[in-house]
Amino acid sequence: MNHVYRTDPESFTEVAEILKALAHPQRLCIVKTLCEKDHVNVGDMQHCLDEAQATVSQHLSKLKASKIIVGRREGTNIYYSISDEKVKNLVQAVINEFFSDQE
Repeated sequence: MNHVYRTDPESFTEVAEILKALAHPQRLCIVKTLCEKDHVNVGDMQHCLDEAQATVSQHLSKLKASKIIVGRREGTNIYYSISDEKVKNLVQAVINEFFSDQE
């Protein structure tokens, strides 16, 4: 089976930006939560992370800027989800590798 790997600089830049955004414990926790629950709003994440809403919103902004998550407005709430299946697979691989004993 032959695999063709993209080696252009833009590909590495894109992956590096995703990994950089995930390199914060709170953001990794947010993405882990979204992998498990699919659609979550800021209030639910705030309680889960035990952080102020402003802090959670800053982390969500960074994840949105990196195109890791997307938001969908329903009334006054915005529900977030993972934007790309590749990101979801990456995070699930990390979770399975490092957290499988704890669950």
